[in-house]
Amino acid sequence: MTQTANIYIGFDSKEVVAYHVLCQSILEKSSIPVSFTPISLNNVEKIFTRERNPLQSTEFSFSRFLVPYLSNYEGWSLFADCDMLMRTDIAKLWELRDDRYAAMCVKHDYVPKVETKFLGQVQTKYEKKNWSSVILFNNAKCRKLDLDYVNTATGLELHQFKWLESDDLIGELPASWNWLVNEYEYSPDANLVHFTDGGPYFEEYKNDDYAEEWFAARDRVLHVTQRSA
Repeated sequence: MTQTANIYIGFDSKEVVAYHVLCQSILEKSSIPVSFTPISLNNVEKIFTRERNPLQSTEFSFSRFLVPYLSNYEGWSLFADCDMLMRTDIAKLWELRDDRYAAMCVKHDYVPKVETKFLGQVQTKYEKKNWSSVILFNNAKCRKLDLDYVNTATGLELHQFKWLESDDLIGELPASWNWLVNEYEYSPDANLVHFTDGGPYFEEYKNDDYAEEWFAARDRVLHVTQRSA
């Protein structure tokens, strides 16, 4: 039986178009069924009660950790930031799930090149930076992420995977599954690119690597076949 890939995507009201283009880029290339759930604050306001931290650059900075709860702690789920573009079949990523781990991600080891990113947000720098921007959750092994913990834990506890007993429970994904635009050199083999400084929909980033591909995907989102005369 073909398993549906359950995908949760961070939704931010300041960059709505990003969510829809990422979904399109996944959908049009996927060889397996996919299910999309936007993590939008107005949808989770009854369960997500923590106050906004002035340092968080997106509305989903912390709500992403609701994914295991929203998945009933069953099966696997993928979380991805919205400012991304899928360039290949997501089935290839789904095949990398490994039950030895509670979570899997790209283990970036870098210091951001810039001090500020889109809309003047401070580019915070900390250990395990951007590890949490793409996470494969093995939900049954993430029960520490209950509502109380997600609402009260510190930002670093969440983003540095302190909710796991050991870093040995974090599986490593190839870097191509969270390729950081501008932080990493252009690669034709990047599978999932991440416009971490700011998406091409912001004027100052419209000429970044992979931007043309993003705009082409946006055009496909907007396409309608009209009746011929």
